[in-house]
Amino acid sequence: MTRLVWGDVPPSKVDRFAAIVLSESADLAGEILRAIRSEFPGQRPAKEETGEPKSLVGIRRAIEGFVQQLLSGEADPRVPDEIFREFGRAEGLKGRSHDSLQAVYRLGVRLAWRRFAEVGQQVDIAAPAMYELAEAGFKYLDGLVEESVRGYAEAAARQEGERLRLQRRLIDRMLSGRHADPAQALGERAARIGWELPATVAVGVLIRPAREAVAPALGRGVLLDMESEQPRVVVPDPDVAGRADHVRRATAGWSGAIGPTVPLAAAVESLRWAETAVRLIEDGLLLHGGLHHCTDRVEELLLLPSRELVDAAAARCLTPLNDVAPAQARRLADTLLAWIETSGGAPEVAHRLGVHPQTARYRLRQIRELWGDVLDDPDHRFELLLVLRSRRLRGEPSDTGEQE
Repeated sequence: MTRLVWGDVPPSKVDRFAAIVLSESADLAGEILRAIRSEFPGQRPAKEETGEPKSLVGIRRAIEGFVQQLLSGEADPRVPDEIFREFGRAEGLKGRSHDSLQAVYRLGVRLAWRRFAEVGQQVDIAAPAMYELAEAGFKYLDGLVEESVRGYAEAAARQEGERLRLQRRLIDRMLSGRHADPAQALGERAARIGWELPATVAVGVLIRPAREAVAPALGRGVLLDMESEQPRVVVPDPDVAGRADHVRRATAGWSGAIGPTVPLAAAVESLRWAETAVRLIEDGLLLHGGLHHCTDRVEELLLLPSRELVDAAAARCLTPLNDVAPAQARRLADTLLAWIETSGGAPEVAHRLGVHPQTARYRLRQIRELWGDVLDDPDHRFELLLVLRSRRLRGEPSDTGEQE
């Protein structure tokens, strides 16, 4: 407290003021605590080993500390930090808002100041000096609040850390395999973090944009495990209106994939497809940037991971192209795929490839000569379709549209 008017108060009056307040500190602290309990009935503070409520001890120490500093002549009142930091921790762990804690402090200071003013009149301290004392008291209040904020923040961090630990354990259990009874297998773990078990989920896998990337702000309804090398996301009831847009906005700047919607019991199956899609992203076979929804990438997810199988089938299905020059083989393969996809004749194939109908007709005759009657077998045509589409998805050279 900067000494202005208060510094001119005779020491004898300061001593009398301090002596009276200190002699009444226990009674004043009790009065304040009773008022707090009446005004805020939810407050049920813990007790010291002596059996005294910790809040009563804290109020008394705050009063005595403030008055003793008046006697010592210190410029600014110092706050008894640890006990008020502990108050903040306790409020945070009980789930109360910090606003309610500040309201309690304001009530306590108001009641203390009322008694200080009465004692000031009793010992005949001038009003300007008491106003200055009041300013110091509110500064002291700021210090109390600051210490409590620190304790509150510590408690909040500890609670959030515990919640994230429990959340990761829930995710691990959910994705450990199929569950015949999800409510039995997951219910207790979900209840501990206040997560209501959904009927369906979609599981996502994210690729970090940077090593220290800030976690997406998905909110508590969507489970997020940032401890994994590739963060995992569990979206409850993903087909609810607006849910997909929320996840997309929250993960802006991230890459990854969201698996298909499945029953909660089969969450691991959704994860499997998301992991498959992420591998394709890492291999450059799906675009890097944004979230891919697996249900929008069915062709890629079915064909691209099966490269060895498709290549083995290609070696057999495309044998007629072995004796054809590479450039011509590519053109014939593209033409064959266009013919199968359109189920049309030369005009439709020409339109699809961007070539002259006569060119398409010439190529189709070559294809018929090379493959013969097997092209009339629907099973063989379907196999050719899978092989040729897989090649196209992998970005293998395609027809440039030049004329023969």
